[in-house]
Amino acid sequence: MNDTDTIDTVDLDEAAVAAFTTRGEAGMTTAEYAVGTVSACGFGGILYKILTSDFGESLLEGLLDKITSVLPF
Repeated sequence: MNDTDTIDTVDLDEAAVAAFTTRGEAGMTTAEYAVGTVSACGFGGILYKILTSDFGESLLEGLLDKITSVLPF
């Protein structure tokens, strides 16, 4: 191994460390987008099933009745 190989390796290691340490945590990666999308769709499906059931409809009707009774007009 000569000095040139050692210098290149050191330069690459320093560049990798600099790239790793300066990377911010803002934003999501593709896998995180996929997991977030699947969980949002699952939550939306559960919410839809609850609100379209008899319990959900009576809950919404009761909520709207209370809101209209509070309004002054």
